[in-house]
Amino acid sequence: MLLRPGQALRLVYISWVLVRHGLDDLILATHLFRPLRFLRVFMWWNWFRRHAPRGERIRRALEDLGPIFVKFGQILSTRRDLLPDDIALELARLQDRVPPFPGAQARAIVEKAYRQSTDDVFAAFDETPMASASIAQVHAARLQDGREVVVKVLRPDIAPVIRRDISLMYIIAEKMEQFWADGRRLRRARWWRSSSAPSSTNWT
Repeated sequence: MLLRPGQALRLVYISWVLVRHGLDDLILATHLFRPLRFLRVFMWWNWFRRHAPRGERIRRALEDLGPIFVKFGQILSTRRDLLPDDIALELARLQDRVPPFPGAQARAIVEKAYRQSTDDVFAAFDETPMASASIAQVHAARLQDGREVVVKVLRPDIAPVIRRDISLMYIIAEKMEQFWADGRRLRRARWWRSSSAPSSTNWT
């Protein structure tokens, strides 16, 4: 499978994040870079750095890589048959810790989706989010018939990010099947195979 320029740049960034968190072995253990493992001797930052436990380093790397990788780590943490306990326990701690985006912006996104004012759709729309995560945040609202509802609003410009990283997950999954003995057992956990990036109108 050929990589598009954006995907190639993203993979370079992923590799950099792994190296920054002291996960060089994950890169050098791949089929492509295995012949270059001797270069680890020349990675001077490893001479002085004291590493945190491996599970913590993996969790922090996934958090830095963004929402799709956080979700993947959360799901992977449930596969105790595939992971050592220390890594599974650390991945179970993954959470979406991101500040909310402005409520006025959320209202504008909903109005663009419905192509009308929120005052026409809702009797009330609370601009203060009830909760915020890396992919979306939720707002309380009341319909014109009086029913209380929760409106889920995707973060601005998050859909292209999701599509890009999910496409990379296809590539990573194929490589895992080729070069990792347990890779095929992950097939049942491949939630991105049956998931498409959320559309811009998936609000409620």
